[in-house]
Formats: sequence, C-alpha cells, structure tokens
Amino acid sequence: NWIQYPRSSLTSEKPVPEQDEVKLQNASKQIVQTAILQAVQQVSRENQQKEKRTNSSVSLQLERGKLTKKHEKK
Repeated sequence: NWIQYPRSSLTSEKPVPEQDEVKLQNASKQIVQTAILQAVQQVSRENQQKEKRTNSSVSLQLERGKLTKKHEKK
C-alpha cells in the first residue's frame, strides 16, 4: 500500500553535476576574493612606501634648510 518514491526525490541532495557546479562557483569566488585582497594589500604597501620616501625627502629638505639658515646667520 505504500507508494515507492525514488530516493533522490525524498532527500534534499542535489544531483552530482549541480553539486560540482556549486563547488566550482565557490572556488571561483574564493580565488577572486583572494586576488582582490592581495591587490589591496599590495597597493597599501606601495602607498606606505611612497609615504615613507616622501617623509624622508621632506625631512632631508628640512634638515638642509636648517643647515642653510645656520650658515646664513654667521
């Protein structure tokens, strides 16, 4: 008297090809997220290096300016 249903219709399991596609999509998203994160970190490092070089250059110019002013006072 019981109706027999195919097992796949009773479970929430997706067919194998769809599971593979979901895995591929998730892997692709992870790769893209990782690439974006690495790019952002690289830009951040480059900006920090530029800032350090600019600060060093400004400090050198200020030091040179102080030396010049000292010599002018004599």
